[in-house]
Amino acid sequence: MAGLSRNLVASAALTAAIALVLIAVQTVPAFAQSPSPSPSPSPSPSPSPSPTPIPSPSPTGANSSGGSINGLANQRFNQMITNRVLGTVLLGVNEQVNCSDCVSAFGSAGSFSAGIHGRKEITPNLSLLAGIAYTQFSEGGYSVTSAPIGAFALRYDFTDWGSSRPFFDLGAILSPFEKVRYSRGYVTSLGATSLDSSTNSSDYGIYGRAGWISRLSPRDEVAASVEVWQLWQRVNGYSDPAAAFDPFNAMIATGTDRTNLVKAGGQWTHLFGSSVEANINGGFVQSFANHSGIVATVTGDGLVVPTIGNQSWFEYGGRLGFRITQGWAADLFVNGTLGPQPVGNTVHGGVGLRFNY
Repeated sequence: MAGLSRNLVASAALTAAIALVLIAVQTVPAFAQSPSPSPSPSPSPSPSPSPTPIPSPSPTGANSSGGSINGLANQRFNQMITNRVLGTVLLGVNEQVNCSDCVSAFGSAGSFSAGIHGRKEITPNLSLLAGIAYTQFSEGGYSVTSAPIGAFALRYDFTDWGSSRPFFDLGAILSPFEKVRYSRGYVTSLGATSLDSSTNSSDYGIYGRAGWISRLSPRDEVAASVEVWQLWQRVNGYSDPAAAFDPFNAMIATGTDRTNLVKAGGQWTHLFGSSVEANINGGFVQSFANHSGIVATVTGDGLVVPTIGNQSWFEYGGRLGFRITQGWAADLFVNGTLGPQPVGNTVHGGVGLRFNY
């Protein structure tokens, strides 16, 4: 009986436990399955405006570039004068006015030059002076890299007047095939620019000379004279070379430079002993009616046409001749200019071997 009671109690307890579990399950709220969230589209970035570049300031210096054209005009004027000085060596500027027929081969430095010149008596009063040379020279920013030069003149000497008499020259100098390099430089707000340009040129000159010669003694001859020259120079057009920095480039048109000269001068030739002969010569030169053929188009400055005023300077020359043997002599000579730019101070010296016949 007691066992039956225990079984009933156990069964009742089990039944109550199961009932409680069922009640607990029924009271748990059912959670609805929430859908997985859909990804929201990421907003597309709006394009940011590109920054406006700040322009670099334009360089200044057009006036400096235009001013450098005046330097080119000075170089070309100097070129005309130097050509003439070298050409007068071919006309016997360092020799006496009246002497026997001769021929001389020479070479010079200062300006490199090599050539031959001489004189030939046509009649007792009339002589032919002539010569040719090849030369290279540099002065004041320009360089003539190749230049054949020729010169000739006729001299009429009134020998039948006696030891003191007049004489006259009429002649020309020509250098038709020159290769030349000109330089110009200017300053800008961003720095300096230096440019070298190459082109071709040709130089010509004609002159007349009137003078008086006196044979003071068998050893001394003096002479005074006045010369009138007209020179002109044709230069082919060119442009600045391609350069890394040339904001104010220039174009130079083909043009012709011209000048007129008057020279008043004198010379003295003396024989020392029996074998040494010396000559000194010089004069004052005045130019007039100068004209520069440059017409330049400069970026930022337009057309630039330089002018050159009248110029004046001194010219000098000298020679020492050493008589080696009968008819043969070795010469040392020098020629040059003294004065302000654009002519300036120049020196051209050399040696020669002369044969008198």
